Amino acid sequence: MTRVLRTGIDVLDRKLNGGVPPGSLALLSADPASQSEQFLYELTTPRRTAYLTTARSKRAVGTAMRNAGGTLDTTDLYAIGERPLKETYQVIRDSPAQSTIVVDTVDMLETGNTQEYLHFLNDVRDELAEKDSFAVMHGLDGRQVPVQRDVTEYLADIIFELSTEVRGESIENRLIVPKFRGGAPFDETVKLELTQEVAIDTSRDIA
Repeated sequence: MTRVLRTGIDVLDRKLNGGVPPGSLALLSADPASQSEQFLYELTTPRRTAYLTTARSKRAVGTAMRNAGGTLDTTDLYAIGERPLKETYQVIRDSPAQSTIVVDTVDMLETGNTQEYLHFLNDVRDELAEKDSFAVMHGLDGRQVPVQRDVTEYLADIIFELSTEVRGESIENRLIVPKFRGGAPFDETVKLELTQEVAIDTSRDIA
């Protein structure tokens, strides 16, 4: 049986037969108005994590993660600045083996030259394979999607798509995995609760 890395999200690990292959690069695509950060904070629980923030301050991320139950004692926070590709790659290169990398958000990295971005993503994938690590890039699926999002989706080994809809007086979150190199994509959506932990929403669907 192939060794896998747990994501830390129990419902997702069960659907993925235990976790993701070491060396995987994943994209989490979500609406900016969703609670998708909760998904990211859960990823910090199984192992040492490098959490790179490109938009919010380290203090803001740390406070939100602490309030949401993330694992700050095994998480190193980094604020990415004016040279996002170089700084992000440097953190990944210097990270320990079998760690988790979170890039929140990848949008700030997707605005430059296509060839430079391709070179960056391929270097990142090589580092992940060398270290047996797992990286998730958080991409906002909002009003203005960055020009290089197609490149991110193509190079990613796994795509998590989180959709958020308002139904009556409730908010409904559904997760689908349409792409999974080395595994089987989901054949159905999973309804999630994004509160202080990511869990299956067991409420009944109302037509």
